[in-house]
Amino acid sequence: MAEPEAEGEEAPKKKSKLPILIGLVLMLLLGGGAFYAVYSGMILAPAHPEGAEAAAEEEHPEATEPQIAFVALDPMVISLTEGKARHLRFSAQLEVPLLKQKEVELLKPRVMDVLNGFLRAVEVRDLEDPAALLRLRAQMLRRVQIVVGEGMVNDLLVIEFVMN
Repeated sequence: MAEPEAEGEEAPKKKSKLPILIGLVLMLLLGGGAFYAVYSGMILAPAHPEGAEAAAEEEHPEATEPQIAFVALDPMVISLTEGKARHLRFSAQLEVPLLKQKEVELLKPRVMDVLNGFLRAVEVRDLEDPAALLRLRAQMLRRVQIVVGEGMVNDLLVIEFVMN
């Protein structure tokens, strides 16, 4: 009697895992293909310049180098008058677009004047603070940009900043 009951009940069928496996393989293949297409620039690549500019860039790869120049400022020694006699030795260079180099060199005396005036007005305790150089550099760059004009100076590079 026990046998007829066992024959009457059927074991539940297991679902096949083949569709899930095929889906995972397709997902990996499509994901890898999409990554390759984006990485190689087939899709979503930046637009290429057209016409003569593209030909010039292909023929002259050095044309893609940065078009900047550096204008060296004369070293300055500034006397600091707080308590005992102290001096600040300062030298810097201006990063300028290559086409504006001559114009900035002509204005170098004005730049030196504004930097000299600014550094004389700064208090000694501000100069001694190691973190202050970043703030002072930004303020000096802004003053230089006002003197020479917007778009003429990209950056101010402090070469020497020594107090004795």
